[in-house]
Amino acid sequence: MNSNLYKSTPVFLAFLCMGFGDVVTPLTSQLQHDYQLSNFLAGLVTSMGYIMFGLLSVPMGIFQDRAGKKKVMMIGLLVALFGLILPVIGNYSSFALLLISLLLLGTGATTLQVAGNPIMRDVSREGKYSRNLSFAQFVKAIGSLSGGLISFVAALNAKDWKILFPIYSVIMLITIIYVFLVEIDEQQTNKTTATFSSCIRLITSNSFVLLMVTGIFLYVGAEVCMSSKLPNYLQERFDFDVKKLGLLGNSFFFFALMTGRFLGGVILNQMSPKRFLQITATVSLVAIIGLFVAHNVVLAFVIIFIIGLGFANVFPLIFSITIDHMPERNNEISGLMVTAIIGGAIIPVIFGKVADLMSLLTAFLIPALCIIYILYIAMGKIKQTV
Repeated sequence: MNSNLYKSTPVFLAFLCMGFGDVVTPLTSQLQHDYQLSNFLAGLVTSMGYIMFGLLSVPMGIFQDRAGKKKVMMIGLLVALFGLILPVIGNYSSFALLLISLLLLGTGATTLQVAGNPIMRDVSREGKYSRNLSFAQFVKAIGSLSGGLISFVAALNAKDWKILFPIYSVIMLITIIYVFLVEIDEQQTNKTTATFSSCIRLITSNSFVLLMVTGIFLYVGAEVCMSSKLPNYLQERFDFDVKKLGLLGNSFFFFALMTGRFLGGVILNQMSPKRFLQITATVSLVAIIGLFVAHNVVLAFVIIFIIGLGFANVFPLIFSITIDHMPERNNEISGLMVTAIIGGAIIPVIFGKVADLMSLLTAFLIPALCIIYILYIAMGKIKQTV
């Protein structure tokens, strides 16, 4: 068996499980409908799935520098598994138990992000890291997409979202066993041990790292705004039934992300990451503007698909470009980058407030501004040699 394939397969499975942490997003519109939440409060519900990215990422990056990426990956998988089986054991008896479950699932996803993104470099051939990370994000998108699809199919069969938890638990357990059995040769590139101080110095003294981390913060916030609020957009503009069809609009967006990440892995065999980031950011911005002019539901779905294609590779491109720029600081950069995913907890709240004060359509200017920033760094701040 090919050594790289044997070692990379459990990492790809870990990315699949990483996507399970996004289950809170496709349920947001459903919860908003069921509990009659304002856009602001719905944004806070979405934040539950992302808060640990801001609290845990840098500490886990520092711990990873000492313990190793595989060990941290195992910890993330075990914590996420416990979060999934907790409501099953408790028979979904309380909302508080479910919140704890989602918090643990978010904790596991955070830990997997810290370990998974740099460990993919360890199992990738020279020059193929950006490509493999895009493929890994494609696999993660399958995990993200599954939340909406499984819930949608379950609803058609008179079941509900609870079926997600046992299904995810089985897949998570299989991944834990596989990761445990496979030996991964981790690259030891750091000359000094990572600390909180070294992370702070890195982001405050290196403008390139600061710009790229900010790019992750804004991108993730923009993606969560899209995935959680597009069903509401379809309802407001085209009288879509969010209760019955909301997850369909959300799943369509995730399907576009999944497709785009697969295509990105192919395109990066021929195109530089910098150039590809410029193209994807431009496509994303143009498509978001398209939401304002869509005049029928078919055109709206086409635009949503194009947005997903444009968004698909922004995260892996920014991440891999930054790691390749400073591979000797990969654990610190990984911790900082994953911390920036807390943008998924903050930007949607801003989106929701703008939607409440003005209109839902106007609020889509928030993710548009996020993408303008990413286009800015892609056009002028990434070295031509990258």
